[in-house]
Amino acid sequence: MIQKPFGANEAHLQHLTRRHFLKDCQVGLGGIALSALGAGHLPGAELPPAPLTSRKPHFEPAAKRVVYIHCAGSPPHLDLLDYKPELVKRSGQDCPDEFIKGKEFAFTKGKPKLMGTPRTFTQHGKGGTWLSDAVPHFHGIADEMCVVRSMYTDQFNHAPAQLFLLTGSPRQGRPSMGSWVTYGLGSENEDLPGFVVMISGGIQPSAGKNAWGSGFLPSVFQGVQCRSKGDPVLYVKDPKGMSRQLRRKGLDALRTLNEIQAAELGSPETLTRIAQYELAYRMQVSVPEVMDISREPEGTLNSYGAVPGASSLANNCLLARRLLEKGVRFVQLFDWGWDFHGTNPKEDIRDGLTKKCATMDRPVAALIRDLKERGLLEDTLVIWGGEFGRTPFREGRTAGGKVLGRDHFPDCYSMFMAGGGIQGGITHGQSDELGFSPAENPVHVHDLQATILHQLGFDHERLVHRFQGRDYRLTDVHGKVIKGILA
Repeated sequence: MIQKPFGANEAHLQHLTRRHFLKDCQVGLGGIALSALGAGHLPGAELPPAPLTSRKPHFEPAAKRVVYIHCAGSPPHLDLLDYKPELVKRSGQDCPDEFIKGKEFAFTKGKPKLMGTPRTFTQHGKGGTWLSDAVPHFHGIADEMCVVRSMYTDQFNHAPAQLFLLTGSPRQGRPSMGSWVTYGLGSENEDLPGFVVMISGGIQPSAGKNAWGSGFLPSVFQGVQCRSKGDPVLYVKDPKGMSRQLRRKGLDALRTLNEIQAAELGSPETLTRIAQYELAYRMQVSVPEVMDISREPEGTLNSYGAVPGASSLANNCLLARRLLEKGVRFVQLFDWGWDFHGTNPKEDIRDGLTKKCATMDRPVAALIRDLKERGLLEDTLVIWGGEFGRTPFREGRTAGGKVLGRDHFPDCYSMFMAGGGIQGGITHGQSDELGFSPAENPVHVHDLQATILHQLGFDHERLVHRFQGRDYRLTDVHGKVIKGILA
């Protein structure tokens, strides 16, 4: 049968109908994991037919993959990684004016009291790294750790500090670090996302989903949130009454319509949407398999403290290893509950910190040992830390109480890295005698970002994306590689 040509009005109606179908089918044929995979907008960009195709970086990388363990709220580094005997000696004294003059703090005003750590520090590993009794499992991996004690940032509130750390800007709208990495490298497994996010502690980070969003990059590069309890990815299952064969037919029809729209309108986000639907279809098989930790030997589960079906950092650390083994480029773990102000016993840097660390240091140490035993640590970069540090003095609101806590502190803090071409068993940088400022080899957040990209084979000044007439990058117009920590 030969179709008669449409008139102008009829053609417009057909186009509208197609557009409405493409928009509304998220609940029907096309809705597979779109909520998880995202739907951003990128005007004027060009995408290859397969945007997640594996690509080479600028130069030979030291690391092929990353697992970033973010302790949301920011751990009290002075009670974990940075031992300050002078601060302990002067604990309870008024804070000297020269350390706080002109400074603004989140919840502290006036002249606070210095607070040395009540924790016990001892040296570990061949390098004699000072570590607290709150993280006993870290003691056994000291030779793998590179502790950076001279970090600093520009932000002292959680949401902007998290965005600054993970996107390079304290404001919403920029691509996250994992998005930049998958944008540059693609994925090694066509059946899994290149960038996976998991959350423990029951609460999302203060920055919300912007912490793993793609910003102005195509939405196929944003993080896919997976869950260790329940359905691994929301909406990835076939709707009730729909077979996998029927799903395939529906996707084929939707792909044809999307390709027509892409040809007519030239929107790269339409190509992204095609890639998302196809990836989601393949994920129906691949994700449940890789997320099933009950397949692991009992000894492995015990080493992490993992319990199949639970929602915990222990489970997420084990899942991170499984995902990395399968070719996922960037795994981001968020663990909520590290905001130790001292407003309740859970936030006390004595018993409260002991209990919180008991849920964290064992699985993190197990992950590093597991990666090493499997020959993966050498080219896997592990990063651990918060968005800023905690003050060397008591938090103002709780200074008169029995619970010991610390305020937000952007000027100086600690974190650590392991594997991925980073020297193990060393410390880099030092804070001053009271822990107020970097005294040696200061490391800005943009320097950390530049170093992570460098280990993955990228010149951070060349990994750019043109948007609204300018070239953007993760490090903005700043950042230098921390060469002193490279192996």
